[in-house]
This record gives sequence, structure tokens and C-alpha cells, in this order.
Amino acid sequence: MNPQKKNTQLYWKSDKGELLKSLDHLITDVQHKNKKLVFAMNGGMFEPDNSPKGLYIEDFKILKSIDTLQGSGNFYLKPNGIFYLTRNNRAGIVETKKYVQNKEVRYATQSGPMLITNGKINPIFQENSKNLNIRNGVGILKNGDFLFVMSKKEINFYNLAEFFKNSGCKDALYLDGYVSRTYLPEKKWIQKDGNFGIMIGVTESKK
Repeated sequence: MNPQKKNTQLYWKSDKGELLKSLDHLITDVQHKNKKLVFAMNGGMFEPDNSPKGLYIEDFKILKSIDTLQGSGNFYLKPNGIFYLTRNNRAGIVETKKYVQNKEVRYATQSGPMLITNGKINPIFQENSKNLNIRNGVGILKNGDFLFVMSKKEINFYNLAEFFKNSGCKDALYLDGYVSRTYLPEKKWIQKDGNFGIMIGVTESKK
């Protein structure tokens, strides 16, 4: 997808401050704004109260601070990273430790681990790992377009990273696992359920 041509945003709560949580609620939310949701998926890990885990920026506002702590779980696998969109609709992925906050970042979500960094697969992944799960992530192609990917069957981290690499991504970030869902009616991939924190959505104006 070309971020210059696709209206891409991050979502957490409705205008009334209510947690959206599911893709079905997101569909309804954008409809109330006279828009049509053409693509969406969960956009990173979250706390038990559905709040974002790590940095979350929405419409230039920092709603959750960056998390540079040590911990267990996929989020803390090194290095983790941040997916962001700027004021000028440029998309990027950067390692958390290299992220520098600036006023041009309109949306950002922190997750982990990094799958691809500068075209190379994260060395902590093992090709024959039996750690299998449904997984999704986002990558940045060399031309600046972004690529969202979700597996339809259980795969390991290496296989997901390899897909991004073979697709030409210079950087890619893992978003989440078994909870992941995708809404892409154009391809007849319609999952409206879910229980998330952040969601990534692409909309267009209703005709």
C-alpha cells in the first residue's frame, strides 16, 4: 500500500472515549464518520485493560509512553521496534532504541520483535523453530510503501520474517500472534471479531 494514496490511521477508542476492541466496532466507528473501512488488522500488543503496550501516538498526541524496559514475552524480544506514520504520510519502522520523538510523527505503535532490519532477518530467529502460531506484521518496501501480512496457518518467526524479506521489505515489525485478525473484503477475508488494543485501518470516503 502507498501511504501517500491510502488514508491510514491507528485506532484505539471512539470519539466518545469508548474502547473499540474489535474490527466490527471499528467498521461502525468509521461509518459514523462517513467513511468506509477497506482494510484493517490489529496493530500491536496490549495490556489486560486493552491499553497499548509501549508507545502509542494518535493524531500527534502521545497517549502511551515508550517502553524501553526489559521483560518476558514477544514484545521484549530484542530488538523491538516502532511503526509510525508522519504528517506527510510517510511510513517507517525503526528499532525502539533508535527512535527519536519529533512533532512530525502523527501515528505510532510500538511492538516487537523486529522481523527485518536493513534487509536482514533478525538473528534470534531459528529456521526450524517449533514455536508456531498465527502471526501478523508490517513491513516497509524499498519504495516507501508498506506491506501488511497475516498468516492463515501457524508459522514461526523465521518464516514470517523470510516472507517479508522475499517480498522486498527493508524493515519489518511483528505485531501479534494468535489474537490477530484481518479485515480485507476486497479479497473476501472478513474477520470482524477480536479483542484488541490498537488497530490499523485504511479508509476511503463513502461514495
